[in-house]
Amino acid sequence: MAEKTEPAAAAASRLAGEMEVEAYRRLFPLAFLERHLGESVRPDARRLSEARPTTVALGAVSSAHGSALVRLGDTAMLASVKLEVMSPPAESSDEGSVAVEFHMPPICSPLVRPGRPADVAPVISKALEDVLMSSGMLNLKELCLISGKASWLAYLDIYCLNADGSLFDAALISAVAAFTHLEIPLVSVGDDGRVFTVGGNEGKTKFELVNREKRKLTLGDIPFSLTCALHKDSILADPTSEEESIIETYVTVVVDSSDRIVSIQKLGGVH
Repeated sequence: MAEKTEPAAAAASRLAGEMEVEAYRRLFPLAFLERHLGESVRPDARRLSEARPTTVALGAVSSAHGSALVRLGDTAMLASVKLEVMSPPAESSDEGSVAVEFHMPPICSPLVRPGRPADVAPVISKALEDVLMSSGMLNLKELCLISGKASWLAYLDIYCLNADGSLFDAALISAVAAFTHLEIPLVSVGDDGRVFTVGGNEGKTKFELVNREKRKLTLGDIPFSLTCALHKDSILADPTSEEESIIETYVTVVVDSSDRIVSIQKLGGVH
């Protein structure tokens, strides 16, 4: 039996209706959103309190010591951790260090222009570093190799591949996942006192292993965050970039795996 096809007139009418809805959405974005909020639903059919699906893939960057690819709805983040040996400062001779940088290349959003860094990138970098350090997830003493002589400097780079809202939330998930995947490499100290990773850099120099086997970091309480957009009497969890562009006030609450509040951040809007 032949499949029934939609009559041409009905198809044209449906298409015209969809075009009218899309035109209304673009011309009057706030009114369009408020019509949905009045029905306790959002333009993408989510409930107001419903977050988007999240996926995590570990080991996304083979050249990194730890990495993860995270998707939060259509927002995508790629995080990598690379370790370098450094001389620790005198005030923290038995600790390593972590350097965090959040990147927003032009491919992630039409709002990011080539040659002009996104204004929000350094804000997210600082917020991520504050949360990772204050949450107690990382014990910097575990990054010490030889007290007073050598420790690890962990470079955490997070690249936003697609920006569709809740950037901090997705970036934090990717950072935590990358440190979960992180593996501390073998390290040696040569007879000349030089500290280096084992794997081709030692040459003919005699060396002694500092750590006998590769190991994972022991992570403390894990931080999680949720960004909510606030509009009149409505609270929208995990807003999209469209919702963030319309709604002026949104906040991010960070809690850890022990249900303690780590921070409450206001990343945009008015006071």
